[in-house]
Amino acid sequence: MASTHLQSSEEDFFKSKVLGHPAGLFVLFFTEMWERFSYYGMRALLVLFLTSSIMGDNPGWGWPREHALAIYGSYTSFAYLTPILGGYIADRIIGYRWAVVVGALLMTLGHLSMAIEVDPIFMYLGLALLVFGNGFFKPNMTSIVAQMYKNHPEKKDGAYTIFYMGVNSGAFLGMLLCGYIGESPDWGWSYGFGLAGIFMLVGMLQFYFTQNIFGDIGLKPIKEEASNAAGTAVKEEEQLNPFSKFDLVLIGLISVIGLTWVINDPVSKITSVNAFNFELAGLSGSNFMIITALVLFLFILIKRISQYTPVLRDKMIAVIILAFITIFFWASFEQAGGSMTIFASDYTARILTGDYKLIFNIANTLITVVPLVIISYVLFKLFANTFKRFALGNIILAIGFIIIWVIVIYMLAQQYSDVKSEVPATWFGVLNSLFIISCAPLVSKVWESKYNPPATVKNGVGMMLLGTGFAVLAYGASDIPQGAQTAAVSMIWLVLAYFFHTMGELCISPVGLSYVSKLVPGRMIAIMFGIWYLAIAIGNKIAGTMGGMIDQITANYSMSVFFLIFTIIPVALGVFIILLTPLLKKLMHGVK
Repeated sequence: MASTHLQSSEEDFFKSKVLGHPAGLFVLFFTEMWERFSYYGMRALLVLFLTSSIMGDNPGWGWPREHALAIYGSYTSFAYLTPILGGYIADRIIGYRWAVVVGALLMTLGHLSMAIEVDPIFMYLGLALLVFGNGFFKPNMTSIVAQMYKNHPEKKDGAYTIFYMGVNSGAFLGMLLCGYIGESPDWGWSYGFGLAGIFMLVGMLQFYFTQNIFGDIGLKPIKEEASNAAGTAVKEEEQLNPFSKFDLVLIGLISVIGLTWVINDPVSKITSVNAFNFELAGLSGSNFMIITALVLFLFILIKRISQYTPVLRDKMIAVIILAFITIFFWASFEQAGGSMTIFASDYTARILTGDYKLIFNIANTLITVVPLVIISYVLFKLFANTFKRFALGNIILAIGFIIIWVIVIYMLAQQYSDVKSEVPATWFGVLNSLFIISCAPLVSKVWESKYNPPATVKNGVGMMLLGTGFAVLAYGASDIPQGAQTAAVSMIWLVLAYFFHTMGELCISPVGLSYVSKLVPGRMIAIMFGIWYLAIAIGNKIAGTMGGMIDQITANYSMSVFFLIFTIIPVALGVFIILLTPLLKKLMHGVK
């Protein structure tokens, strides 16, 4: 009876359309856009704020780069770990919609806390609130989309395309505007962090006051009806393999060690507190504990996989191989918010005059205004469809856009009026979203055509493109003297690097989750998504740790050597995974 009522709610939901899709999809589009605005806006500023000199027109905290990147790595790592817990709570206790509201509220408070610079405790509190808020918010937005289109699978691909355009629109605007305000001496870091919080609040209020558009969708946890009728044989692949008490104890131990290590890494560097202050077998306590956790994790993984049927075991091994490549992809790709931001700030010539200034201003105007006009048109169409029913939510959304337009006009007017223009270091981060918006439709067409390559080839090509981006930076940095703290190389190297990195991302990131959903039984998707997010979290933490070695490597070798490390490893892994194509095809048992 409950499922019939829910199905009726879904059908009513599809009667109110905007641009061929339910109006509610665009409510989610804008909610996700504001959340990504706040996440990427704050992320763009974090390392710059922590490493900027305590003196000057826009003083930061003057932290060593290693300390700042340790914080950055732990924060981005937790951003992929907490959704596992948030998704579990939403599924079983509070439902998707309340999870989104709770997550948005926690993130709003987190950004507000970070805007208070008087004491480091506010930054730590802010990061903690952001991490837990992200855990509630991130998995449950996509869950609402999935539930909305449960009975309309033919429309799901188009829905996710629109939804992820909201993701990239928010990332683009967040890095552009929070970055500009935060780096500007006329405003400062607190205003940049605060701006991220303002738009997270807009997203929360807009969703809260418009959520009735979803009917019963996402309102409470759904108890799945038994899929097998009495007497129906369960497929061999679907047979249960419950966790033993020994398994659960090991998983608990691994989780405690891993989480403690991720927190302890920045804490031990920034303060005198060290949870692993010992040495054993010639290893520091920190290294010994993380190696122990890794060995235990591999043991439980091998133990569990060996207990499944041969076909399912093969498919899970294929997922683990792809997840392994994913770790190294994100360890390199997430240099964007760390070492590449430092490279943009301290080693790139960003002051433009004369014709170069004019060309940049025109280009920046076009890449800012054109997408904003398109998004504003979508907003207008949503207004026309939903304003009578959800006036308050629409008014809040409109206020958010008015603020966006005011800041954009202010930013562009300042840039045109200045005699010389300094490109914000955070500006380069917007190139990733810009290239995704521009290139994703073309790449998607290739994946849908007869030229669609196997998963291994996509992963291999993606890793090689990623390595090519770092090779470009290594070449561009070849004239920087050993141990230099500043330089002024051409901006073109960063632009090209972001282009190659984005093309690599389009080959790897969307493909991974798709293959997870194809390769494992439905009952195991949640846990395998959890392992996939764990791989991304590990990659993010490695990114912070490796990025934190930038000063040590450049002092002993050079900046080019630093970027060559991120060239050689991805390219080598790319070639390796392509060579594994015959083996992976066999392990996938016909899944394409």
